[in-house]
Amino acid sequence: QVQLVESGGGLVQAGGSLRLSCAASRSIFAINTMGWYRQAPGKERELVAGITSGGNTNYADSVKGRFTISRDNTKNTVYLQMNSLEPEDTAVYYCNADLKTTAWSLFRTYWGQGTQVTVSS
Repeated sequence: QVQLVESGGGLVQAGGSLRLSCAASRSIFAINTMGWYRQAPGKERELVAGITSGGNTNYADSVKGRFTISRDNTKNTVYLQMNSLEPEDTAVYYCNADLKTTAWSLFRTYWGQGTQVTVSS
């Protein structure tokens, strides 16, 4: 069973930076789109940023110009560089990936366990 393992969350002051990482726990045949979502208390989970296998990216309007998503296909890892953090960015951040574990399997969506990001004012 594949797991997506996240790291890099924590507590930071407003204006600070954090870098989140998310890696697959075992070798993967192919990964399509990867992304980061977040869920704040009392709110629905929302897309923060996504990146295709070809490197095309998209961002939520609220994070454009502050967050950067990237991926290392050799390591099956996706990153989220978060700069100029604001208290409104406080949430649990989840990574996800559409991947297939073998040549004959179908693409499935996997989720990480979530990592807490807290931005103090």
